[in-house]
Amino acid sequence: MTDGIRPDGVRTTEPDRPARHAVVVGGGLAGLTAALSLADAGVRVTLLEGRPRLGGLAFSFRRGDLTVDNGQHVYLRCCTAYRWFLDRIGGTELAPLQDRLDVPVLDAARPEGRRLGRIRRDALPVPLHLGRSLATYPHLSLAERARVGRAALALKALDPADPALDTQSFGEWLAAHGQSARAVEALWDLVGVATLNATASDASLGLAAMVFKTGLLSDPGAADIGWARVPLGELHDRLARKALGSAGARVEVRTRVTSVSRKENGRWSVQVPGRSLEADAVVLAVPQREAHALLPAGALDAPERLLAIGTAPILNVHVVYDRTVLSRPFVAAIGTPVQWIFDRTRASGLKDGQYLALSQSMAHREIDTPVAELRERYLPELRRLLPLARDARVRDFFVTRERTATFAPSPGVGRLRPGARTKAPGLYLAGAWTATGWPATMESAVRSGVSAADAALSALGRPRPSRLFTFEEASPDVPTGDLPRLPGRRPGVTGAFVREGTR
Repeated sequence: MTDGIRPDGVRTTEPDRPARHAVVVGGGLAGLTAALSLADAGVRVTLLEGRPRLGGLAFSFRRGDLTVDNGQHVYLRCCTAYRWFLDRIGGTELAPLQDRLDVPVLDAARPEGRRLGRIRRDALPVPLHLGRSLATYPHLSLAERARVGRAALALKALDPADPALDTQSFGEWLAAHGQSARAVEALWDLVGVATLNATASDASLGLAAMVFKTGLLSDPGAADIGWARVPLGELHDRLARKALGSAGARVEVRTRVTSVSRKENGRWSVQVPGRSLEADAVVLAVPQREAHALLPAGALDAPERLLAIGTAPILNVHVVYDRTVLSRPFVAAIGTPVQWIFDRTRASGLKDGQYLALSQSMAHREIDTPVAELRERYLPELRRLLPLARDARVRDFFVTRERTATFAPSPGVGRLRPGARTKAPGLYLAGAWTATGWPATMESAVRSGVSAADAALSALGRPRPSRLFTFEEASPDVPTGDLPRLPGRRPGVTGAFVREGTR
């Protein structure tokens, strides 16, 4: 007799159904989602993670009395899958959303007192919700603002799923639609660099269209920003681990998988140092190069495509001051090497002073720069941007580096990203780099985990648990249906895109 989960979520005893076992390799957001989804369906799950904690590239660590996130991560109201994940692990209240989109933007090149602009929305339908903000945005000329509006309408008409868009550069498209270098810097890259981890010139038009259409042109509240008011480890490790345990999943950290192979009886053998685990299904929820190393022969038609998916780094600069120097939760910046600044004081546990985190995307030139040089580069910029920092004493300065934080969203990357299913029965792929249609984000990671779990459940003959996130758009790997309603969610909004590596 085995336990199962009915579609209405009630656990039952099923004498005629054999026990099924799934192994999920990787404890990032994709693996956590796949493991939770399978366990909720009554599958016996073992999650294997090589590191000593869960959370993948969205984690925390201790530095003295501080609890530090490896990088600043935010999400948007339209991140429906990640919001479902937060709800599933009981973390929604710990990562609330803005009531309404409001992004302060400082232009370091303007005179003091005239540096602040804002990107914020009104309670009006799309695209009027951003009309007043765009009309008064001081970092663009009147003519540039008008051309931005026309480009936005043209962008709204694009279909991000069109394969032709994936072969084009977003920068070339912007230039063809009259966007000046200033407009790209002060608006398009302000959003695009933070979400794509690439400038417009290096980004796929298809992925950029997904970002801007979904976040800014789909629903008035789609781009409202949310972020964790607690360390990420509280969400993606402690609460996720608790949810997995309650669902009956087994978690093993510090356990690195060395090989995955199919046995003669059709089951799978997952090898770890000193032993092997047998499974009916295996989900590889690891980075693309690690997945390539573990894939058995014949699992993909062209496995070398995984190695052709490039990566992009993210640098995070952490500064602790002896006093408050930033009065806002966060601020974006232009005209300076600084991109985004976040106040992490309360979340880190700092009792006095202020702790700021700078999130520096596409950090190819700086990712290996010594800390001393970064200190000489960024502290003067902070004094330039934040007048109160000029008289403040720096108590601590350190950096965290994610050299392969995201996949590179280069033109042509779409054809390289595989789906959840492989040609090997019972073997599935998950990760933000798979074919979710989204850039490398927390949203993409969660969606990939759901896709892999759905494919595995279908093959295992297990019913889909009612609590599992349901995609709004059709997908070859995922059945369609109605989204579960989440607090504050508007019907008809698709998922979103703040990348897993930093936002």
